[in-house]
Amino acid sequence: VKGSGWDMAVIEPQGLPAVKMGALLKARALDKLSDEDMVALQRSNLINPSSPNPSVETLLHAFLPHKFVDHTHSTAILAIVDQEDSKPLIKTVFGDRLGYVPYIKPGFDLAKVAAEVFDADPSVEGLILDKHGIFTFGDDARQAYDRMIHYVNVAEEYVARKGKPQAAKAALPAKLAKPSDIAPTLRGAVAVARGEGRFDRMISDFRTSDAIVDFINSAKIADYAARGVSTPDLSIRIKTGPMAVPAPDADKLGDYKAVVRSHVEAFVKDYTAYFETNDALDEVNRTMLDPMPRLTLVPGLGMFGHGRTLKDAKIASDVGEMWIEAVRGAEAIGNFHPLSKADLFPLEYWSLEQAKLASNKPKPLTGQVVLITGGAGAIGVATAKLFAANGAHAVIVDVDAAKAANAAKAAGNNSIGVGADITKPAEMRAAFDKAIAVYGGVDILVSNAGAAWEGRIGELDDATLRKSFELNFFAHQSAAQNAVRIMLEQGTGGVLLFNTSKQAINPGPKFGAYGIPKAATLFLSRQYALDYGAYGIRSNAVNADRIRSGLLTDAMIASRSGARGVSEKEYMSGNLLGQEVTADDVAQAFLHQALAERTTADVTTVDGGNIAAALR
Repeated sequence: VKGSGWDMAVIEPQGLPAVKMGALLKARALDKLSDEDMVALQRSNLINPSSPNPSVETLLHAFLPHKFVDHTHSTAILAIVDQEDSKPLIKTVFGDRLGYVPYIKPGFDLAKVAAEVFDADPSVEGLILDKHGIFTFGDDARQAYDRMIHYVNVAEEYVARKGKPQAAKAALPAKLAKPSDIAPTLRGAVAVARGEGRFDRMISDFRTSDAIVDFINSAKIADYAARGVSTPDLSIRIKTGPMAVPAPDADKLGDYKAVVRSHVEAFVKDYTAYFETNDALDEVNRTMLDPMPRLTLVPGLGMFGHGRTLKDAKIASDVGEMWIEAVRGAEAIGNFHPLSKADLFPLEYWSLEQAKLASNKPKPLTGQVVLITGGAGAIGVATAKLFAANGAHAVIVDVDAAKAANAAKAAGNNSIGVGADITKPAEMRAAFDKAIAVYGGVDILVSNAGAAWEGRIGELDDATLRKSFELNFFAHQSAAQNAVRIMLEQGTGGVLLFNTSKQAINPGPKFGAYGIPKAATLFLSRQYALDYGAYGIRSNAVNADRIRSGLLTDAMIASRSGARGVSEKEYMSGNLLGQEVTADDVAQAFLHQALAERTTADVTTVDGGNIAAALR
């Protein structure tokens, strides 16, 4: 059977645990079996004890006598079962070839009833589970599969044949805003406030197509969303259903944040009431899940899936597409009437899911997006890897697109690489727009890109000095401006981190073209701390020295050590600790600053100890 938590799109053999049939079949004689005892029974009879938990529907598969049993939540099937009086319709569509099973929460009780329905008529080729899905079976895999395809096709053909005209469309603004205009607003609105400026942030995945937009543009979309999910399993991913918000007017974006937040507040209020009402019905001790929506429907644009990771956000969007097709079909042949919220609650708050929640400890930067300039260099790669290992999704920006892509692959955690010349404002803006398109926004900026030019300051030509300022100062300002623009829209604070270098504090000979703009960048960091601290945006700098990188190459090390009259080894370890400092050490400093929630306007020195470059 399928293992719990495995995605059927990418399932491997280890995701299909084998369970001893004999012990499972004996369980059918029981009158009751709790969910906890059911899982214990299944786990104690695994062929491989290290296998994942078998599906909650393992007993249903086992109690049916067939060697092969298939199960899906086909959207066409859901269109038929999600009707107020679905049983007669099921009979009309499928005749006597499928047995009817009323809705029962998945588990032992459902398995027993399903087996009894089959026993009452062993000639059936499958079972329709009301408000849930379809099972088909056979003596071999092909027979079970062919039956599934056949009955899903029958359902699809019925919906297509009997479909009635869709509901009227809602009026849209004359000029719609773009998805990138509202994604940070939505992402910030669904972040969970934990008090004292702390937030559990979400990743937002935008999804659109002609079919999606056509459905969401319905004048009844808010009504459809309020009715709930098309099959109870979806509650694990999108709670009680989607949230619908108004279409964004490009000429009134200043008002849109308040509109979105009012809709989120209403969703949270309704969800909290749903929890409190149903939780009070028994003595079970439950913890309410965060009440934020996981799917937002935006007329004229499409939908946003929200989740603590990009994977979760994409799954929410996938589920959203499934929900749309099921509701579209249900409305075409009747009226979408899904499972009641009262029946939904026991599945969303299944005791085993609650236990999993209690043991789930997110990483420090889960849900956050970091954009790193100079991301394919030694410090950039080290920083991306460390931030990704701590839960962040990294946007690695570098002038070399191929190297940026390789760095993203090395960082992992669904990070992305973006090629951009950040001295060009349009390319910098495009890099941030890419972060919005993939993740919904940005929470942390590591402004790290830089390059060095040598020469005595009195002999430098203006072109060289201006070129250095473009990369070593103005590019930092451009990155910070873009980051702050997004952070203010999100309304959840943020962090600006600048690589300012030891040269900003303790200049070296013939290095003014590099040190002077870096000194300006240090004070840029402090200015952002002053101007945006009231919005929860922190700004810090790292003062690093002598890090082997694309900037400090072997040739540069030879040149700088020669300028100081020391050996290359002495130059690289010429600090109070007598040890060379690495890119990983700088990455650790950036991570510390990202996590230090009460630290701003700070300069962290990473140089092994250099009193001349030390600050307070």
